[in-house]
Amino acid sequence: MREYAFFLGCIAPNRYPGAESASYKASEKLGIKLLDLEGASCCPAPGAFGSIDLNVFYAMAARNLVLAEQMKKDIALVCNGCYKSIWEVNHKLKHNKELRDGVNEVLKGIDMEFKGTIDVWHLAELLYDPAIVGVQKIRDSVKVPLTGTRIAVHYGCHLMKPRKERHFGTTEHPTWMEEMVAALGAEPVEYRNKMLCCGAGGGVRGYDLVHSLDITNEKLINLKEAKVDALTEICPFCQLQFDRGQIEIQEKFGVSYNLPVLHYCELLGLAQGMTPQELALDLHGISCEPFLQKVL
Repeated sequence: MREYAFFLGCIAPNRYPGAESASYKASEKLGIKLLDLEGASCCPAPGAFGSIDLNVFYAMAARNLVLAEQMKKDIALVCNGCYKSIWEVNHKLKHNKELRDGVNEVLKGIDMEFKGTIDVWHLAELLYDPAIVGVQKIRDSVKVPLTGTRIAVHYGCHLMKPRKERHFGTTEHPTWMEEMVAALGAEPVEYRNKMLCCGAGGGVRGYDLVHSLDITNEKLINLKEAKVDALTEICPFCQLQFDRGQIEIQEKFGVSYNLPVLHYCELLGLAQGMTPQELALDLHGISCEPFLQKVL
């Protein structure tokens, strides 16, 4: 059993606890044990803190990294924004002595020191990596195949870009998430401009909601044209934008989509036999009932 310090982030436990629950339970069935990273703070959010005060941004992320270093465990997380902050700060501090010294001067005030002894992983890449889990092992864990459902995927921006600092191969037309969806028994569906941003990132949702929703609406139009039963993603912030965003789009633009949006860990948990109640699917803004009726 591989063990990782689990960085929850803010949105999953507060808005989509089913994604949190499924991450723990589904991962353990696949040989990954997620350990609580006690005392962790916000990642911090890249579009907010990173745009305002980089010194605070680096120090907050470094503190989270030190907590994992003290556990002697790599970090695993389920949010692309958290990945951007914590992975990039870990990478930069390891390779920039001047920056590392400056951050450690701040951390000295709370008796901490960044040493650069761990790595940071998105849970999705651990699940896809055949050396750790892999698609076949995911397929073997399925008890309730999602047969007969058409599911589109949303990769998000921060996990795979900037390409020069990531290790996911192509960022223009990736297909590894589609492979993981197919492993659950569902049909992965291609759609126009699938790599378009959800609309929330970079602080856009907080600064200009209408423009943010315009981007989301464009993706929803494309998804509707593709006649999908659900959208899956690997980032709770993207999930919030597509889920809660549909309600906001209806309020502001008078357009209704009613497209269920599930984090991949929720889909995985469902396929492994977790109940909708265990996954807290009733807390989603858009009802998952039409999707559930096809698979349960």
